[in-house]
Amino acid sequence: MNNSGKVYITGTSTFLPNAPVGNDEIENILGMVGGKPSRARRIVLRNNGIRQRYYAIDPATGQATHTNAALTAEAVRRLGDIGPIDCLATGTSRPDQLMPNHGVMVHGELGISACEVVSTAGICVSGLTALKYAYLAVLAGDAQNAVATGSELASAGLHARNFEAELEHRIAELETNPEIAFEKDFLRWMLSDGAAAFNLRNQPAASGLSLRIEWIDILSQAGQMDVCMYAGGEKLADGSLKGWQAFPSAEWAGRSIFSVKQDVRLLNDNVAYQTIGKMLEKVTLSRRLTPAAVDWFLPHMSSEYFRQPMADCMQALGFAVPQEKWFTNLQSKGNTGSASIFIMIDELLRSGRLTNGDRLLCFIPESGRFTGSLMYLTAVDHAG
Repeated sequence: MNNSGKVYITGTSTFLPNAPVGNDEIENILGMVGGKPSRARRIVLRNNGIRQRYYAIDPATGQATHTNAALTAEAVRRLGDIGPIDCLATGTSRPDQLMPNHGVMVHGELGISACEVVSTAGICVSGLTALKYAYLAVLAGDAQNAVATGSELASAGLHARNFEAELEHRIAELETNPEIAFEKDFLRWMLSDGAAAFNLRNQPAASGLSLRIEWIDILSQAGQMDVCMYAGGEKLADGSLKGWQAFPSAEWAGRSIFSVKQDVRLLNDNVAYQTIGKMLEKVTLSRRLTPAAVDWFLPHMSSEYFRQPMADCMQALGFAVPQEKWFTNLQSKGNTGSASIFIMIDELLRSGRLTNGDRLLCFIPESGRFTGSLMYLTAVDHAG
């Protein structure tokens, strides 16, 4: 049993591969679809506010430098000597393979002794669901030393070579517009690579600040909302999703079935209220949470474009948090999906800006079929 009844994040680490990539360098690394520069790139980059990001791609050869499992394993190693791991929980949007699961591949990369391993599927919230599993394992006393990770290897699917077959297949349709469809193209300038890891225990670290996990709440709206962001399928006119196994294998490349796509109109119309709005409606009642109980607000945003709609939604619900309390590193670290909240927390914790007693509200949305999640943390010194 966990006699303390509490769980702490006692260590954090981040691994971002290779050198940072500026906006003017992206197409040199990801390549040009059809040999022509994207017309969407500048528009998307102007709106999303990202100035640099990281890719697990060798810029000289265009070849991958890391697998997703390798990125994640390196983040775990950077936690340092934490002793034998009882529970390893991993979350990612795009594992390296369909089977076996991402977690056991990370376990294999690490080469550590036997332990419980779980991998959670999804998109941006998958990192938090992995963290919640590790949290609950420690809370229940099933694990004394747990590690949770979030990681993304987006670049492997964003390289221009992945879209050449579709371009050739649809040449007649696209001859006046030699770009892939916007719902695919705009994501090429939004997503990037990275991994991070947290160490969880039932006591705070012996020195420095730890983060006590007060609660983690996750709320899916899939019962009322259509698919918005997806991969491995095609969205049909009636809103249903046709999965990859329903297509002949000969069509997988020609239709870019495995590329990441997004229904941009559905996203813009719904993402704020369906994610942050409905979550705040829930926790203000169930958790009695108030804006006064938030010292730091850490929102995972895919784009700066969503900052104001998010703030407006919070204001309308009576939960306005002043912008000076917001912390995000989107501009410098990029949108790393399920790893983003881990990378944000790691940077803030290392910045020296947190003090004992600070309360952090972390928000992670997912547009797959609209899921919102909130995590509430308290910074504590070694005395707990």
